[in-house]
Amino acid sequence: MKADRLLSILLLLQTRGRVPATELAERLEVSVRTIYRDVESLSAAGVPVFTERGRHGGISLLPGYRTDVSGLTADEARALFVLSAQGAHSDLGLDGALGSALRKVMAALPAPHRPAAERISERVLVDPARWMQSSPGPGPDLGELQYAVFADRRLRLRYRHSGTPAPVEYTVDPYGLVSKASVWYLVADLNGEPRLFRADRVLLAETAEEPVRRRVGVSLGDVWTVLREQVERLPKELPARVRVRRARLDMFVRIHGSRLTTPPPEPGAGPAEEWVELAMAFPSVTSVRSLLAFGADLEVLAPPAARRELARAAADALRLYQD
Repeated sequence: MKADRLLSILLLLQTRGRVPATELAERLEVSVRTIYRDVESLSAAGVPVFTERGRHGGISLLPGYRTDVSGLTADEARALFVLSAQGAHSDLGLDGALGSALRKVMAALPAPHRPAAERISERVLVDPARWMQSSPGPGPDLGELQYAVFADRRLRLRYRHSGTPAPVEYTVDPYGLVSKASVWYLVADLNGEPRLFRADRVLLAETAEEPVRRRVGVSLGDVWTVLREQVERLPKELPARVRVRRARLDMFVRIHGSRLTTPPPEPGAGPAEEWVELAMAFPSVTSVRSLLAFGADLEVLAPPAARRELARAAADALRLYQD
């Protein structure tokens, strides 16, 4: 533990220059006294580290001192190289930068860790898309959105809402970009209220000259938490009870598992009956029509309105195909 802490102090000092002992203690979750003892240990090991007292004092290294010790363990090295399997860097135009950074990390790694780090991208694949999703089209152009976010400027957007043909124009105050399940979102304030904009629905983005007007003390993480809770807070839904043939249960759960309000039975649990009864919830009566794909392998038991809706859908299909 102490060795890891000493390396962390050394790397922080290399990166940040002079750092107050209180900040080091807070980041490493130890006391200030422990930090000063660690500094003495580094000095005894030949590291040119010194402390300065006073209001603007702190702990620092002699100017120009660098070390090639990365301080990475084998697991930390593998964790870094998993990054190369994700697609967010490509959307942000950082593929080349990521490859260059990983090559530099590889050069700094201790020799015993290098083979495992090289193999990680060949042995681990991260696919952020959910099952049953269609192949993604070309990604959104995030260039102007990134520029406004990092330049701390307001953004003028021409935006197309889902189900609305006519675009709408907004001037927003961006907090940042979020990638959620391979979909990029702009998190911003509109007239002081948090809003979420899908990047692939932005038809035009223009960075304004005015500085951004974010709410004081509010971070990207704070706004994202609020917006995520709003999206995940489901409206009043229609409860339903269904029964599914056990032979089709696995496929049913893969497709409709997000609508189940009770967990499905574990394989081999309970008597091996032909039918399994489950509780579900739907946003509307018409949405139960998606269950028709299972034909006679699924029956809606309740409510009666859902049964009538499926009967109407089946009758419509019969009239269409009976000739």
